[in-house]
This record gives sequence, structure tokens and C-alpha cells, in this order.
Amino acid sequence: MTPTSLPRSRRPPTTRPAGSSRQRRVVSIQPLSPGRLLAVYGLLCLGLAGLAGRLAWLQVFDTANLEAKARALQTQSQTPLGKRRTIVDRNGRLVALDEERFTLWAHPRFFNFPGDDPQKLRSREEVASRLGPVLAQPAALLHERMVGRPSGVKLGTDIDPETAERIRRLGISGLDLEGYPQRVYPQGSLFANVVGFLNLERVPQAGLEQSRDSDLQRLENTLSMRRGADGTPLPEGLTAGSLYGDDLRLQLTLDARLQQVSQQALASQVAKWKAKRGAALVMDVRNGEMLALTSYPTYDPNQFWKFNPGLFREWSVQDLYEPGSTFKPINLAIALQEKAIDPKGTVNDPGQLSIGGWPIFNANRQGNGVIDFATVLEVSSNVGMVNAMAQVKRERFWEWLNKIGIDTRPDTDLPGAVAGELKPRGVFTGHAIEPAVAAFGQGFSLTPLKLAQLHAMLANGGRLVSPHITRGLRSGEALASSTGHSGLQLLDPQVTATVLEWMEQTVARSESLGVKVPGYRIGGKTGTAQKAERGVYIPGALITSFVAVLPIEDPRFVVLVVVDEPQGGNTFGSTVAAPVARQIIDALLVLEQIPPSTPVAAPAQAPQPASPPA
Repeated sequence: MTPTSLPRSRRPPTTRPAGSSRQRRVVSIQPLSPGRLLAVYGLLCLGLAGLAGRLAWLQVFDTANLEAKARALQTQSQTPLGKRRTIVDRNGRLVALDEERFTLWAHPRFFNFPGDDPQKLRSREEVASRLGPVLAQPAALLHERMVGRPSGVKLGTDIDPETAERIRRLGISGLDLEGYPQRVYPQGSLFANVVGFLNLERVPQAGLEQSRDSDLQRLENTLSMRRGADGTPLPEGLTAGSLYGDDLRLQLTLDARLQQVSQQALASQVAKWKAKRGAALVMDVRNGEMLALTSYPTYDPNQFWKFNPGLFREWSVQDLYEPGSTFKPINLAIALQEKAIDPKGTVNDPGQLSIGGWPIFNANRQGNGVIDFATVLEVSSNVGMVNAMAQVKRERFWEWLNKIGIDTRPDTDLPGAVAGELKPRGVFTGHAIEPAVAAFGQGFSLTPLKLAQLHAMLANGGRLVSPHITRGLRSGEALASSTGHSGLQLLDPQVTATVLEWMEQTVARSESLGVKVPGYRIGGKTGTAQKAERGVYIPGALITSFVAVLPIEDPRFVVLVVVDEPQGGNTFGSTVAAPVARQIIDALLVLEQIPPSTPVAAPAQAPQPASPPA
């Protein structure tokens, strides 16, 4: 039998070549114990039970949490910018509004042009060269700002929407426009004294912006919209009212046209007389609406940082002064109401007198003899007023000054309004000089706003109305109409009518005053008072003023002009303040379409030359 024919079990072992490391290993199979099989089976069952329990927990008990996470991924939220409501004048002209502005951020590590390979990175020079003409800035300057900074480079701020759209059309990746609202005042300085402004952090600093801050904050909702996997908006994500747009606007009673006339006329006179400051007020006597409230000097709220902060307050509402002769009509109304003087009576004016050892003179140091009360106002007799008000008991005089609110803050929406100053009752009644100087408007103080309110009381038949500059919030383009008559009745209408007649004679008899308008009945009174500071009169410092009421037959408006510390000679209410009032009155008659009190004769036409014969 050959070796190859031997059975396999009898063959000799194969000899491996020297150096081979592979050796066959025979592992004998051992039977597993039942315990180990059960342990493995138990572990598998326990794992399956854990998975089933986890699945049950997620689907049954943790459903709300998982749904919330899913909604968070599917929902896009848009945070409101914090815009403010618009402010308009009585005719709807824009006074203050929010406009969208943008800040441009650059991220150089992501620069890429439209059509480029997504992995291609453009250089700073290339981006600056395209961006420079749009921003109207040198490309070299833009490049310099981005050198060495991979991201978060501010290239510009206060970018208008048109420029922002041009930047978007460039399509450059790595440029980011961040929108924000900016408060804009289209009328410039025209309403700065009453509207105020927002600082660079949008914090209100003065005027209505500050006092009506809560009313001017627009109601904005955080807009949440659910989107599908492909970004398609899902309507079920919108809640009721989520798309509500707050279009309310704060409407003023002020008229931009009359405000501009007042400011220009006032600025001209303040400059001419080198005065410290001036103020002009126009009030509707029927309901207290202010049609104009301007002061000069003023500031531009769009560039408030360039001006003295002292200009940010409206002094005609917040600063006190002694009104002088413009208060004489108020005092005569008090005397008439108390029946201390007769409307047709007279008073003696010797030119000077002494009260408690204190000398009192007329402004011209001359006497006027026995004169009626209309003449007392016409010549502005201090001595005549002292003798007239001496007929009123001191206690009653003080009570009336207190009753009409000299020492009470006016009921007004004007920010910062303050109360006047009146001597205590004991001082006023215990010293004869106090009611004497109060008779011609000195020894107490008030604001120009308060004086305008008191003259409105004379004009409307004795009702003390509340001066105000807002009509409230209106929706869309809607405008509110004027409110009806209001106010607390304090004086007899017959008393006020008598005083208005005297004021009319003051204007009618004065050719130099320059306030007469052909066809119109206008009443008025000048004032030139010494200026006091901390109870001491400043030598040479005067406050000139003029107040007018028109038309006398049906009074509608009070015009008050006050000019503080005019310089030079001939500084009186008639020369400094009255010319401003005349310009305001001319504009007021046209804007409010007030018909003439009496027909005005048309000027005669020059005869036409005869036609030559044919």
C-alpha cells in the first residue's frame, strides 16, 4: 500500500517549514451550564423591558416636554424693536416719529460674492471696493477698519433704509444689517420746547416725550410663527391678535403754521433787543387749547448734543416772574366783582404817593389827575391802581389771588408746570405795602402760562379753563375736533365784559402801540416790570410783555408775548413785545378765518385813463 493511499487518520503529521509561526489550535467544545444560559436570557429580557419602559415614558408621560422642544425648533420668534407712537399737530402734520435705521456689521472670515464657490473667501480689499461707493466712504478707510479682525466689525451706523437696500442688493456674504428705530423730529426746533427728545439710548429726556412716556410706547407683540420642515409658514402658529398693528398717534393742539410765525417773530425781536430770552403763547379761551407755545432761544432735538442743556426746559411754564402792568386788568376785575369800584367811576392819580413809608410812582413820574378806569389801563397808572385796589379789603384781595390760583400749580398737561408765589395771608394783610404793590402786578410771581390762563378767564366770561397742548391718542389718520366749553366759573360775565371794553380802548386810543387791525376789535395791555431774583430787584433788569384778546365782541383767543431782559433804551412792552404779538395776530386771523368785526371799506380805485377815439 502506498503512503498516499493510507487512511487520513493514519497519515503522519505534516511537517511545517522551519520559521513558520502559525500553529493549529484545537479547542474542545464544552457544554454550557443552564445557569449561564438563563443569565444571558435574563439580561436580554431586562434590556428589552427597559427599552419598552423608556418608549412608554416618552410617549405617555413626557409628551408635553417633547412637544415643547419640537415647537421651539419649529417656531420662529420676532422680537419687537420697541417703537414709539407718532406725534402730530392739530392738523396732522408730523412732529415726531420713529424711522428704521441700520447698523452695518462685517465678518471678513465669511466674505463671499454672489456666484462664487461656497468655499471661496474674498479679500477685505475686494469687499471694501464694492462697499465704499454705497456708503460714500473711501474704500481704504473701510479696509483699515477690518484689518486683523475676523468678525464683528462695525462699518457704519444710522444707515437709512434706501442705503440699506443698496447694501442688500450687493449680495455679499459676511455683511449683516441690524435694524433699530430712531426718533426723528421733522419740524426741527419748532416744537422742541414742548415735545422734548430721546437721547442716544432712546431714554426720554424732556417735554412730552418724558411726561407722556407710557402713552407714547407702542403696543408691540412678540410675533411667533410656526414653520414646517421646509420653512413653509404654518397658519396654526398664529394666535388671535398676534398681527395687531398699533397705529395710535398723539395729537397736539398746537398749529405748526402759527408756531412757526411765532418763533420767527420772537427770534427777530430777541436778536434786535439783545434780550436774554422770549416766549409767545396763543390760547383758545373757550377750552384752554394752546395753538402756539414757543420760546427762544431753542434747540434742534435731532442734534440735541450740540446745545446747552439749559435750553431743554420750557421756561414759560417753569420759571416765575412778576407780571407788572399786564396783571392790572385782572385786579380791576376783582375790584368790580367785589363791587369795590363803580364801572363808571373815577380815581385820582396825583403821580406819586407813600404807603407805609415806601414811595410809589408812575413809570413816567407824572400824575394824570382824576381819570376813569379805562384811562388807568391806557396810561398804565400805578398810583391809580393802588387807589382803586385800596377799596378792596386786604383779606378779600388775598383770598381772590389765592382763589384764582396764583400759588397753585395750573391743571395742565404741560410738563414741568409750577405754582406761583404769593405772600402768606398774614404778611399780605399785615403790611400795607404788599397789597399796594400787588395792585400793579408786583410783589408776587407767576409763570407766563398762568398769566395767559387768567386773561383767558377774562375773555371767556369768567371761567378758569385748563391750558393744555394735547387732544389725546387717535387711530390712523383720524383727527380729534376741539373740545367744548369748560372751566370753573369764578367771575361775573358782566364784570369781564366791562374789563374787556377797557382793554379795547387801550388799543384803540394808542397809535404808537401798532396792534390795531382794520375791521377787528382787539383788546390789549402792555407790561414793563422790574425783574426780581430771590426777593431782590435787579438794577436795570426788566421784563417786557404784551397781552391781547380778540375779537372783543366774541373773544376766542389770548395772545401773550414776554421778552426777558431786553437791552438798550426805550425798552417797554409796547416797543419790544407788542410787535411780536401783532405778527402773531395777523397770522391768527388768517389761519382761523376770523371774520372782521366791522366791514372794511375797499380802497378806492384809481380812475382808468379814457380810451383814445377809434
